[in-house]
Amino acid sequence: MKALVYKGPGKKAWEEVADPKIQEATDVIVQMVATTICGTDLHILKGDVPEVAVGRILGHEGIGVITEIGDGVDRLAVGDRVILSCVSSCGRCSYCRKGLYSHCLATEGMAGIGWIFGYMIDGTQAEYVRVPFAENSVYRIPDGMTDAEGILLSDILPTGFEIGVQYGHVQPGDVVAVIGSGPVGLSAVMTSRLYGPSKVIAIDLDDARLQRAKEFGATETVNSGDPDWKDQVLALTDGLGVDVAIEAVGMPETFTMATVIVRPGGNVANIGVHGKPVDLALNELWIKNIDISMGLVNTNTLGMLLSLVAEHKLPADKFVTHEFTFDQMLEAYEVFGHAADHDALKVLIH
Repeated sequence: MKALVYKGPGKKAWEEVADPKIQEATDVIVQMVATTICGTDLHILKGDVPEVAVGRILGHEGIGVITEIGDGVDRLAVGDRVILSCVSSCGRCSYCRKGLYSHCLATEGMAGIGWIFGYMIDGTQAEYVRVPFAENSVYRIPDGMTDAEGILLSDILPTGFEIGVQYGHVQPGDVVAVIGSGPVGLSAVMTSRLYGPSKVIAIDLDDARLQRAKEFGATETVNSGDPDWKDQVLALTDGLGVDVAIEAVGMPETFTMATVIVRPGGNVANIGVHGKPVDLALNELWIKNIDISMGLVNTNTLGMLLSLVAEHKLPADKFVTHEFTFDQMLEAYEVFGHAADHDALKVLIH
């Protein structure tokens, strides 16, 4: 089969590799129908994730058709069309029983981390993939759901919802600010509407992305390149700040922005993946009774979000702006890696 292989920092290749095989009784083999690229893949290619071995097949999102099942699998069948969760879950360990699938103790290579596709084991940017703990880690796709809708449920919709909206404790009537209008930030914008906030403020440097944020449910937008951006945000509240500030970029500057616009008693929910330490002004923040949260997605809301997408309550297909074939994998990386130049959000690779 062909797959996108990590060759070391700055190097990748779409090349022939061995087909995956069943290794455990709970495995299935899936023929990939579609996959996509995540910002985490770009971090790996930059060398920011040294745990990833040279030769690893990248990718942790996708949909496909089961072609082979292990002896211990009885709730799935060959021919099932499924969404692959970006987090694998044994369903039995102490963390999985709490719904904290992101820290599954039974996953391979690094006990306590549920994200293993494209990290500890070969991933989904391939023609076939081995899926561990399949009965707990894939979801059947309802009839009529498109590839563009299904692909978003592997990772970014649950990430924006769980780590942004739920960890941020969004409540009816809240004023919510989402810093960063990339795919994950827009996921938080879209899914925050499920809790009935009075305002959702999208904050970004790119006017085109801010305009798009309105299509995903933002009621207000602020360009953070404006000298008075903070004053603009505070003017959209009672002057005391937002109830929930969601950081969806992963830079020290944007995390600090979240802490300076949140009101006393508010919540800062960090979604962004940070590649270096961030200063935290505890000398100023301790007296404001602020909760700060962060984490790796559990995908324990994937089934619920799947129902909402299936009923067209969440227009997930809006995220897909570019489509490619598997043989155009390198071109897809070029477009996604320079998203601003191509006005790209998510790329769908068939």
